[in-house]
Amino acid sequence: MKKLHYTQHICEAEREFQDRPSMVRILLSVVGLMGLAAALVQGQAPVQAAMVTPVRQARVKDIASIEGIRDNQLVGYGLVVGLNGTGDSQQTTFPTQTLSAILLRMGVSVPASAIKVQNLAAVFVAASLPPFARPGTKLDITVSSAGDARSLEGGLLLMTPLYGADGKIYAQAQGPLVLGGYSVTANGSTKSLNHPTTARVPFGATAERGVALELEGRRQFSILLNDEDFHSAEAMAEAINKDLARPLAKAYDSRRVELAVPAGEDVPMLLSRVEAVQVSLYPRAKVIVNERTGTVVIGGTVVLQPVSILHGGLAVNVVTDFNVSQPGPFSNGTTTTVPVTRIEAHDKPVSRIELKQGATVDDLVRSLQTIGASARDVISILQAMKSAGALEAEIEVL
Repeated sequence: MKKLHYTQHICEAEREFQDRPSMVRILLSVVGLMGLAAALVQGQAPVQAAMVTPVRQARVKDIASIEGIRDNQLVGYGLVVGLNGTGDSQQTTFPTQTLSAILLRMGVSVPASAIKVQNLAAVFVAASLPPFARPGTKLDITVSSAGDARSLEGGLLLMTPLYGADGKIYAQAQGPLVLGGYSVTANGSTKSLNHPTTARVPFGATAERGVALELEGRRQFSILLNDEDFHSAEAMAEAINKDLARPLAKAYDSRRVELAVPAGEDVPMLLSRVEAVQVSLYPRAKVIVNERTGTVVIGGTVVLQPVSILHGGLAVNVVTDFNVSQPGPFSNGTTTTVPVTRIEAHDKPVSRIELKQGATVDDLVRSLQTIGASARDVISILQAMKSAGALEAEIEVL
């Protein structure tokens, strides 16, 4: 009887638990939902965030150029005079030969060997002839020393013809030089600021002829991307067609987009509209490294994977001291120099940083600064991360 009575109590308890909702069942349901939400947040959200690539807007004229519409480089050889004793020395003979030839054209015959001056310098002059330049267009020029002049400060560039790649004269340059630095020498000591052997002359050249470039009558133009990318080429063609409301642009490869010109179309007006079109770009993940200067530039689209980094170093110093061995008196010995070499090795303590899922470039830079990594250490670490597959970007070494 006791056993039957006990069994009845158990059955009544089970029926009571099933009939009315209990607080325990509600709590278990809530805990289960929270666990599912946490799993979704921890597992799914980072994957979606990693798949989204930042998009930026840029005009066609900022990311591409029209084939054939470009600058043309000009170069010439000339003479700078009026220097305060900072010109080419006598060991550099071609400045005096140039001066002798200039004087001869002016009716003064002076042999180059008789010219002993230090107030002139032979220079090369460079300029860029812009597209659609016409006679009379003013150009900026850059003047650089071709000899051993110490400074071009205070100099005057004499009339110098500027030649194109075809050997024809396209401009004439002349004018006083503008420097962004100086060089002072006294009693063998020299103090200089910036680069005193290179100068500029704003509007120092005048174009004598232009480069023929006709737009009217052309039925097609090639738009060339500055950075080749298939997605950018397709996006540019699509944006141009959408803006013009006509299918005139078509991408042919990762760099070239062909633009058709309808008959009777105003070509300058069409090109101006095309250059102003906004294009959606997906920047390429890239890290620029300059090992000579220790400069590292990391783009904002670089993706980092979870990784642990251990960074240490071994410094080895080799020091050689020279001791003098003096022989004793009346020993018929000679005084000799004995080298004593010491080798010292210092093993720097290892520093560790850890980057978790979703880490950004800013997190990487701050972590490397925390462990005291130098610019050259950062370059080595980035290359190692690339090899380990933790750096999803292209590393370009300058």
